[in-house]
Amino acid sequence: MKTPADIITRLQLISQDGTKSDRRLAGLVLSDLDFASKAAISEIAARVGVSEPTVTRFCRNLGCEGLRDFKFYLAQAIAIGGQYLSPEPLSRDAREQRIASAITEAAIAAIQRASENLDMGVLVSVAARIASSGNVLCIGSGGISSMMATEMQNRLFRLGLSALAQIDGQLQRMYAAVATPETTLIAFSVSGYARSVIEAVEVAQQYGAATVAITAPDSALAKVADTVILLQSFEDGNIYKPTSSRYALLAILDMIATAVAESRGPKVLENLRRIKQSVNTLKVDDPRLPLGD
Repeated sequence: MKTPADIITRLQLISQDGTKSDRRLAGLVLSDLDFASKAAISEIAARVGVSEPTVTRFCRNLGCEGLRDFKFYLAQAIAIGGQYLSPEPLSRDAREQRIASAITEAAIAAIQRASENLDMGVLVSVAARIASSGNVLCIGSGGISSMMATEMQNRLFRLGLSALAQIDGQLQRMYAAVATPETTLIAFSVSGYARSVIEAVEVAQQYGAATVAITAPDSALAKVADTVILLQSFEDGNIYKPTSSRYALLAILDMIATAVAESRGPKVLENLRRIKQSVNTLKVDDPRLPLGD
């Protein structure tokens, strides 16, 4: 029998479109997940007012073999996404200030934690390798890590380096396959378990590339990369707020970029001047504006 991909979504659908008894059973489960995951079939049947065979048919309509199978997938769903199923009510008091504080304080805390746990000796050595590389391949998958791969390319090209970002899994492998000993591959992954990123690192290593990972300690990616800059993600439990880990990752990226620029020295200044000249002719001429937009 086909394994249910998302038991919660199936429950939500059947609570609207199922038979009368299925709708009642789905409503019970969704309203009391703890009870449904622990109760005996007789208790569930009695709570809703249906027979035990009806409960079994309900489980099978969800794609499960029976109640035991259903409870397994329900427990799995609760463990993975339970915090999103029963969120605490939002307070409307001083909402604007609460939101501003939640974002800024979490961002500052994330950057401070990253800085405190950072081995600057490793980071500076990575920057020196990048500064002397023939080409740099930046890879990442997912919302945060793919953004960081693109941003690393953005930081490095202006320093006169041949840098390229790839966020597509197959292209990551393809570009890794044409790496050389002059290549430095920089891999981003908050979790350290993005399969395409790990595989691209392993492929690039076959051809002599130096591989650097900015990722979680003891993760699969950390174990395969030549050099690791550690990033320990920490979430504060606010499920409505975007993760603050990306601020920490961006701070580490900026430290690397700054160290690379200093390693390359005054020769980067002409590129920066040209970019500033080119961009400022397209908009208001204000030297206080950043290099770019």
